[in-house]
Amino acid sequence: MNMGLVQYVIGVPLFAFLAFGISFILNMILKTTWLPLILYLGLLGYCFYSFDMKSGDYLMLSVGMIGIIGGAWTIRFMRKKGYRMF
Repeated sequence: MNMGLVQYVIGVPLFAFLAFGISFILNMILKTTWLPLILYLGLLGYCFYSFDMKSGDYLMLSVGMIGIIGGAWTIRFMRKKGYRMF
């Protein structure tokens, strides 16, 4: 089943915000900045070798990685400024 343009316009930012939020929460709880990115790279490797994906899937997964990197940078910035997370 192919995704239409409307699904991409809604899905891409939604996936980025979802990945950012999950990364932010994991970083606060586990106190490791880059662990969510390492876990996501492992998930990407599994998906690339196990499934037959289309270009839209690659787009969604790439945007998710950008969201995870954004969450890690945000936590890192907040820790440098003196905010304590849990």
